[in-house]
Amino acid sequence: MTIFSITGISKSFNDILILNNISFGMESGEHVGIIGLNGVGKTTLMRVVAGAEAPDEGTVAFNKEATFEYLSQVPTLQDDEIVLDAVMQARPKAYSLLRQYAALCAAMDNLSAEKGANTDDIQHQLHEVNRALDNEGAWLLENEAKAMLQKLGVSRFDERIGNLSGGLKKRVALAKTLMSDVDLLILDEPTNHLDADSVQWLQDRLVSSPRAILLITHDRYFLDAVTTRIVELDRAKLISFPGNYENYVERKAMITANEEATADHLKNRLRTELAWIKAGARAQRKKQKSRVDWVKNLQDEQERLRQATELKQIKIEVGTQFAGSQLIDAVNIGKTIAGRPLFQNFTYKAAKGDRIGIIGPNGSGKSTLLNILVGEIPTDTGTVKIGTTARIGYFRQESSDIAPTLSVLAAVREVAEYIDTGVGRDRFLTAKDMLQRFNFPTHQFGSLVGNLSGGERRRLGLLRVLMNNPNVLILDEPTNDFDIQTLNALEEYLQFFHGALIIVSHDRAFLDRSVEFIYSFEPNDEGLVHIKQYPGNYSAYLEKKEQKQENTREAEKNTKVQMLTTTTPQEVSQTSRKNKYQATKERESLEKRIESHEKRKLAIETLLSSGEITDYKALKEHSDELATILTELDDLTMQWLELA
Repeated sequence: MTIFSITGISKSFNDILILNNISFGMESGEHVGIIGLNGVGKTTLMRVVAGAEAPDEGTVAFNKEATFEYLSQVPTLQDDEIVLDAVMQARPKAYSLLRQYAALCAAMDNLSAEKGANTDDIQHQLHEVNRALDNEGAWLLENEAKAMLQKLGVSRFDERIGNLSGGLKKRVALAKTLMSDVDLLILDEPTNHLDADSVQWLQDRLVSSPRAILLITHDRYFLDAVTTRIVELDRAKLISFPGNYENYVERKAMITANEEATADHLKNRLRTELAWIKAGARAQRKKQKSRVDWVKNLQDEQERLRQATELKQIKIEVGTQFAGSQLIDAVNIGKTIAGRPLFQNFTYKAAKGDRIGIIGPNGSGKSTLLNILVGEIPTDTGTVKIGTTARIGYFRQESSDIAPTLSVLAAVREVAEYIDTGVGRDRFLTAKDMLQRFNFPTHQFGSLVGNLSGGERRRLGLLRVLMNNPNVLILDEPTNDFDIQTLNALEEYLQFFHGALIIVSHDRAFLDRSVEFIYSFEPNDEGLVHIKQYPGNYSAYLEKKEQKQENTREAEKNTKVQMLTTTTPQEVSQTSRKNKYQATKERESLEKRIESHEKRKLAIETLLSSGEITDYKALKEHSDELATILTELDDLTMQWLELA
């Protein structure tokens, strides 16, 4: 089934053509990723598809039978709503029935308190609503919503939306989108504000989803795993590439190689044509105006290809500012907020060449640790000393605003005119060089900051940090709102950074390519959080975690084998009989517990469908109990199968 098709779409902002005569569509089950530079119009295209923005030209046609849910970068939720209610409203019919049932139960309680009151009408309504709830499968809606929120790192179910941070609001909106029963999910940067575990969970869920998905994301691992087609928005045109992100990269490399070959061929033709024009007489040039126009078109094409294929290779060494023996010394530091310990006994001595990646669940204290290391907030225990030669560049999750009346070039020059790399003939890396390196075209240098997209302003904020040429570079979630090309540029820049580098990020691909050590927030046996250190990048960290789990399983297996090989045949026989007897007893015990759970499950289901419960609190308690029993039944059944 075709879900939607757009035909001949065009859109301009401030007289700049963003989308030019674009046609695009999706079929059921397709997983499509939109990629392109910040500011080229990815979000605009997505908003046009979702009907949140009207095109200047063209049409958007949605299948009348198809439904969709749109998750924007800055979702709109009602501030006075409760988190759990907001997510449950993703299924409006089921949510409305539950609310109706609760209201009828309350009315029944009020009437029951009055002597001689007739409750027949309300009982009839309760029976009808109860039957509708059964048909809709709505009794477990609340439990599903809670489970979804927990997977995305949200535990404050009863909090009002207005009291949440921007990151938590985005996660609540994502949970609501995923809970919806629609044919198409339209997701703009769904991985922003999620930790690595939540990103992995979301990735697994979307990979197995039969629904159509249209998404924008900078997470290359996520994009590669989820998508079945990539569409690239470039110079207001849309190019489609079948397959996942890896296939896109392979085909794009071939196209670029062909363009480079074409550029060389055009260069030779251009040289010949320019020589002909310069040698010809004025009258001859007038006579051959069509030929002159053709050469002008050739020059324009040559410039387009040059911009498409040129990558300015400046072998720089940044972060080489003089650094003494002390940059940042943190000894046995710890922090507790609102009575909750975040971490303790952490020691770190920053040195040139450090490449540290910090990971952990949302709210574990990663950003707090960075703020302590740069001296912005005090530590509760231990000491932090910052050396006099430390030149710290700190790029925050919420970068400071840049004056909207400044031009792009002036905003960078406000920090510095150039970076002195200290090596080579081209030792001075100018503000213009850095802008080009981070994908700001020359025609945008004079643009006002106020006219930039959110991603472009964030990229400009990063450049201002880098132009200060720090010898300690701290990046807090630098990949949020960046396009893939910007991430590639930042990764290339960091290859030549020789200072101390500390990164907090959930982007697995970025960590793999940028760091050589992982600091992970992990609880110990007592439940207290410590920051454990793992040599290598993120993939190496995952391998070590998996190997540790495998070693634990192998050790348990070896223990059993050793017990068998160190005992006499008589002991083995006795142990075997004892184990067999014990297994039989355990199986019998499990069978009794399974039978008991099945009976209780049947009793609750019968009670819920009977319409006899009129108190909403009692209804909720029974629903929660049923969910617990179902989970326990699954566990007991698996144990019984293993013993059997």
